[in-house]
Parts: sequence; C-alpha cells; structure tokens
Amino acid sequence: MMSELNRIITIANQKGGVGKTTTAINLATALAAIGEQVLIIDLDPQGNASTGLGIDRRDRKQSSYDIMMGTHTIDETAVATAVPNLSIIPSTMDLLGLEMEIGQSGDRAFRLRKALQSEQADAYSYILLDCPPSFNLLTINAMAAAHSVLVPLQCEFFALEGLSQLLETVSQVKQSVNPALDIQGIVLTMFDVRNNLAQQVVNDVRTYLGEKVYHTLIPRNVRVSEAPSYGKPAILYDLKCAGSQAYLQLASEVIQRERRRKAA
Repeated sequence: MMSELNRIITIANQKGGVGKTTTAINLATALAAIGEQVLIIDLDPQGNASTGLGIDRRDRKQSSYDIMMGTHTIDETAVATAVPNLSIIPSTMDLLGLEMEIGQSGDRAFRLRKALQSEQADAYSYILLDCPPSFNLLTINAMAAAHSVLVPLQCEFFALEGLSQLLETVSQVKQSVNPALDIQGIVLTMFDVRNNLAQQVVNDVRTYLGEKVYHTLIPRNVRVSEAPSYGKPAILYDLKCAGSQAYLQLASEVIQRERRRKAA
C-alpha cells in the first residue's frame, strides 16, 4: 500500500527536450516556496535535475541508484538544496547499469516503491520523480511507486502522437503493476504565443483531454533556459520572468487539484 501522507508524482515523457526536468525542478521549487516539504528523486542517469539544483557530481556520494539497490535509505541519500524545504536524491551514471543488475529479479519493478514505503518518505508532502526520456525499467519503477503521472508536453506538431503513446504506457503500467496510478495532468511547455501551430496544439490537446490539461501554459523563456547553467531553478534565478511566474501558477493549480481530490 502507498502512503496517503504524501503525494508521489512521476514526471514522465519518453520524448527528450520537452521541459521535463525543468518542470520537475521549478514545480518542486514553487511547492517548497509555499511551505510544502518536497523531495525530488533524480532517476535520469544524465543527472540534469541534480545539476540544475546545484549538486556537484563530486558531492553525490550516494544516489538514487543506492535506494533502488536497497543499500541506503532516503535519509542517507537525500541532499539539501539551496531552496528551503527542497531536497534531492541525486543521480549518478551508476543508474546506467541498474537494468542489467536487477533485470532478472522478481521485484525489479518495485524497488523504488519499496524504498518509498517508509517514515522517511512520509516526512515529505510531495515527492517528484524525474524520469529519463525513455520507457525503461527506471520509468516503470517510477510509475509503480507513484500516485500519479504528470506529463510535460511541448507545443509542437508531433505532440499528440507522443502523448497517445505515453497514455498507452500508463494504461499498461496501471493494468500490470500499479492499479492506483492516475494521470495527474498534462503541462503544455515551450509555448510561443507568436506561433499559430503552438496555439493549434494547445486547442487539440484540450479537446482531446479536457480537464486533465492544466490551464497554465509554460512559455518559451530565455531566463528559464539559462538558469540550470547557474545551478539554480528559474524561480531563484529570476523570479519575475514569465517562465518563473508560470511555474508558480502551475504549483497553485497542482495544489488546488490535490485539495479537490482529497475532498471528493
């Protein structure tokens, strides 16, 4: 059984470059800014979420690999960030070998869920799982451990095609390993108001998925793109830029949806 004391959200899209890690970092920062205790678990071997929060590779003594292998606990692997109330379990390149190491074990899809069934995990009100841009054992573990999936979707021509593939994947995971898994919502990213195609994609996705699509549109924004190179979330790098304001708005929507879900 998954805990009801926290909300575990997998941030996933098998397509790269859609703003997945950017969304994980900035949504987590916005939730932390309004007083939530937040943990990011970086499950991407590239470790972009860890780098984007200023965690130097030399300081990643333990990582998400260690909690998946069961050798270290959440408290032993979580690292405080420069953002109050926000910690991260960083990623290392060790994750690249994980599939080979645990691929034959009977609990291979449930390693992360087991790690998160602890009082240490219950200390966080939100746990965001940042997945690699592919559908592999790491992503399956994330979906098996989560209450819901949040999908960042780039406003581009092939967006709906990729989305239908991802929704099919979520459906398969729901049937096979996690019957409680739900779609948290679709976040439309990299929106360019000057691009007619982008507006058409927004309209199509809203028609297709209705209320599952967040009202907030994350705009293309230079300041958001610059922030990771300084090891900061955009919200710390430039609070007033359009991208930061959009992520604050998205956090507000996420919390409102959670309140409605609990009240239902």
